[in-house]
Amino acid sequence: MVLRELSQMLIRDLKDPRLRGITLTAVKMSDDLRQGRVFFSHLDGQARAAEAIRGFQSADGFIRRSIGRALTLRHTPKFDYEFDAGLETAARLDSLLREERSRTT
Repeated sequence: MVLRELSQMLIRDLKDPRLRGITLTAVKMSDDLRQGRVFFSHLDGQARAAEAIRGFQSADGFIRRSIGRALTLRHTPKFDYEFDAGLETAARLDSLLREERSRTT
């Protein structure tokens, strides 16, 4: 639910250029829904991760308020933002496997 709302905000409302090229990969919420960890990847990889985190932190008040309203939560959650290197790692592994396969054939 939170992931969907955040994704829609990225498309519709958040105009910060630091957040362009972002793909949200997961959101993990605490049991009481007061804390959340937002995982994202970036088209340019980890090189732009720090800049994107600053963009998220800049928009944090707006994000918290919007999520609280959209999900009608009693307490608005606090979010931490973290780069997810999983897609980058998967792409690198795929490239290595293709390279190895082409060498053996």
